[in-house]
Amino acid sequence: MALEIRNATPADEPAWRALWVQYLAFYQHPLSPEITANTWARALAANSPMRIRLAFSDGLAVGFAVHLHHPSTWVIGDDCYLEDLFVDASARGMGVGRALIDDLKAIATAQGWHRLYWHTDEGNAAARRLYDTYTASDGHVRYRMTL
Repeated sequence: MALEIRNATPADEPAWRALWVQYLAFYQHPLSPEITANTWARALAANSPMRIRLAFSDGLAVGFAVHLHHPSTWVIGDDCYLEDLFVDASARGMGVGRALIDDLKAIATAQGWHRLYWHTDEGNAAARRLYDTYTASDGHVRYRMTL
């Protein structure tokens, strides 16, 4: 599958939103329209560390990676957090997820960021099979407090 991967542009909003709706449904986690709108706006804002990378096949958006970089207390420099990764069901198993991770790895390396990390649902076996080809789980357990 030939892919084009690039940063989202304002014209990509409908395509990203269609994928985003599927992503939220997969995790059974609805969000308010305001949160989705804010995520999109932040990802396109010049002063934001958040970006959305979109993968296109034959002109159709088939996946995305939402990432941001941030300072770290564990290295001199920044880390890159892959917050959300999603591939449309019609394109799964065709290397889109791997291509998005490889793309982000190349960006992080070029920017001089030190580490790329992400989380996934413990039961997401398909994603974990892909992730395990990159690195083993580091054994951390996430705690999240809603405020």
